Amino acid sequence: MAATPSAMKELGTIAPDFNLYDTVSGEMKSLNQLKSEKATVIMFICNHCPYVIHINKELVKTAKEYIQKGVSFIAVSSNDVENYPQDSPEKMKDTALENDYPFPYLYDETQETAKDYNAECTPDIFVYNSEMKLAYRGQFDSSRPKNNEPVTGKDLRNALDAVLGGREVDQNQIPSIGCNIKWKK
Repeated sequence: MAATPSAMKELGTIAPDFNLYDTVSGEMKSLNQLKSEKATVIMFICNHCPYVIHINKELVKTAKEYIQKGVSFIAVSSNDVENYPQDSPEKMKDTALENDYPFPYLYDETQETAKDYNAECTPDIFVYNSEMKLAYRGQFDSSRPKNNEPVTGKDLRNALDAVLGGREVDQNQIPSIGCNIKWKK
């Protein structure tokens, strides 16, 4: 497990479009179908990463809370399932149901979406404003497996509160750290 930081894509960048397989519904879903008029969170996660597992419960709680405020949450897994079969679409569906994901869990088979977003790790979190411009990219919070800090979602919550309140998000953003995306050879 290599601890890999976010690439910290340039703020203000427009969200790249995608059309990906939703492992729960079995349907193809586009960004246009899933985005919100207020704020959209796009998260690159996977089933087996200890960094994702560490925040999963609070991530679900945060998503449920902010979905009520009109925020859209979208999870994407881009890992190479040939070498990491625990991240297969079937297992993604199981993970989504077991964790009661209130958001679609999309499979990026070609890994093009991860490349378009400059995603590097799991979790890698991007918040887009009402114009689909990047307002935040960085950590969920400062908790990591084994650092004994509580999982709160503070950084993501602060970014969403700013976007929802019509304020600019603090540009001093801390990269997420997690397992590297498992790229195909």
